[in-house]
Amino acid sequence: MQEGNKILSNKFGYRKMATPSTLCCAILLFLFPLQFMATTTPSCPGDCEPNDADDNDRFHFAQNLEFLEAEFFLHGALGKGLDAFEPELAKGGPPPIGGRRANLDYLTRRIIEEFGYQEIGHNREIVRRTGGIPRPLIDISSQNFAKLFDKAAGYNLDPPFDPYEDPIKYMLAVYAIPYVGLNGYVGTTPCLKRFSSKQLVAGLLGVEAGQDAVTREWLYKKGDEKVEPYDITVVEFTNMISGLRNELGKCGIKDEGLIVPKELGAENRTTSNVLSADPNSLSYPRTPQEILRIVYSTGNEHRPGGFFPKGGNGRIAREYLYNDQLRGL
Repeated sequence: MQEGNKILSNKFGYRKMATPSTLCCAILLFLFPLQFMATTTPSCPGDCEPNDADDNDRFHFAQNLEFLEAEFFLHGALGKGLDAFEPELAKGGPPPIGGRRANLDYLTRRIIEEFGYQEIGHNREIVRRTGGIPRPLIDISSQNFAKLFDKAAGYNLDPPFDPYEDPIKYMLAVYAIPYVGLNGYVGTTPCLKRFSSKQLVAGLLGVEAGQDAVTREWLYKKGDEKVEPYDITVVEFTNMISGLRNELGKCGIKDEGLIVPKELGAENRTTSNVLSADPNSLSYPRTPQEILRIVYSTGNEHRPGGFFPKGGNGRIAREYLYNDQLRGL
């Protein structure tokens, strides 16, 4: 086991953040002056703190995720995206890469179709209240998901993971998306200034949390099933994905799979983890920096990739992409 804020792997398939033991801390206090301790004790990096932005900027940042969800859900359920319903919401942004109709059973298709319509509403309301942003280039191709799941597993899956192939694979891919948006809304809420903004984020967050809960419950029922043709269960995949997001986000455990060590379960009394939450069963927050590191799949908010090959849009995302100056879009 490594000390400090370093990543550990464990039998549950995700990385756990280790902390120094009480004995270690006592020894350090005895050996080193307090001034030295203050500058060297591992702590949450400064880039895990909220950034400065106005309310509209924060919703514009969130809309990148709303676009991603809308396109993935609509294509997965219906084989067509936002442009087939309300193309004006895209504000001239490019169509997504690689979306297609997934091979889903009737019930799962109905769920995902509803999710897609909900995301249309989210985008519409953000545009109505804040003006919105152009849709960024979004990659929802099977090849992009294959790279993501290879990275989560730690090796190249054979054959490559294809979320459009069957319901379980598709729902595992869904697992990889809405939760990050949920984290973002939790993280941005304390930073909002206007009452109307807080009202809007509460409405958005409620539905995002519901989507995540439905997805996790769907997967939980199939937790011990092997995902064909891999020798990996549904639970193991969720733990791998959550572990990867913790690693990419670089700000500690804010993501947990469907089965966890008891010390991470609710009240330290259960390994069941249908909902991912902190020690007091509160939703985890994430900052824009953390979210970009995850959705870019690069661990670097300045280096695009993953779901956003050319980066996100809006002032916050473009500021990180072009670090020399603000490039509001």
